[in-house]
Amino acid sequence: MSELLVEVVRSGFVESVHRARVVAVDAEGSPVLVHGDVQAPASPRSSMKPLQAAGMLHAGLDLDGELLALACGSHAGEPIHVEGARRILREAGVDESALRCPEDYPDDRTSLDFGRVHMNCSGKHSAMLATCAVNDWPTEGYLDPTHPLQKSIRATVEELTSERIAATGVDGCGAPLFYVSMVGVVRAFRRIVTAPEGSVERRIADAMRAHPEYTSGTTRPEAALMRAVPGLMLKAGAEAFDAFALADGRAAAVKIVDGGQRARVAVTAHVLKALGEDVPGDLVPPIKGGGRPVGELRVRTI
Repeated sequence: MSELLVEVVRSGFVESVHRARVVAVDAEGSPVLVHGDVQAPASPRSSMKPLQAAGMLHAGLDLDGELLALACGSHAGEPIHVEGARRILREAGVDESALRCPEDYPDDRTSLDFGRVHMNCSGKHSAMLATCAVNDWPTEGYLDPTHPLQKSIRATVEELTSERIAATGVDGCGAPLFYVSMVGVVRAFRRIVTAPEGSVERRIADAMRAHPEYTSGTTRPEAALMRAVPGLMLKAGAEAFDAFALADGRAAAVKIVDGGQRARVAVTAHVLKALGEDVPGDLVPPIKGGGRPVGELRVRTI
């Protein structure tokens, strides 16, 4: 099987190499790009958030628009994100103190605030608490895999991926992390974007595509890609995981084996181009020296 490499080229010399696992399918769901073992259990991290949000909507959560996009997001802690998480809690009648994601500083360095609501997963956690409120489930212990909320999410993940969850771990935010294959993730993203209008899954796709700044941040490359590529739904995850789908069902998952985030966007852009999409040329920043470009990230197959 061929390998996909990302070479970090500085002043004409390759100084680092990242390896990528990739699976991409066409509009009919047939594989068109496969690199590495994409059938093995993977750790999609926050790329699973659209699936988790689907589980919450199926359990009765009533969110749409930017707040639903935020529930699917890994935000930068900008004011719109913090206020959005607080709106979800306020409208559900849940106090902010119920959040159990870690306290953190926002990635948005214009703010030095510190707290749970500033953590990048607070939109998802706020939506989880709101789902508990709708169902009269206890908010205490909402992150436990045996809690009714997490059981509902697990069932939806298995339905969308058409896989049994291989293992359950703990994500960086403290929520259960469900391990499925990259093929399963692609299958789920295809189902979300191609679902009938008005369905739970389609509501998620429409919200994310209409409000990309709520799924990541106003200056993040994920938001830039979603604004530039019509119909694209994209969700990044920690340790350099990406999953995306286009409106016609073309979809892909990307994992940089060593977790190198700088290689993630380069490979995702490469895969989008391979699927026939135009990608902004300035999306992947150059390698710099002395403040000026002296190299590039080069994607190639061996």
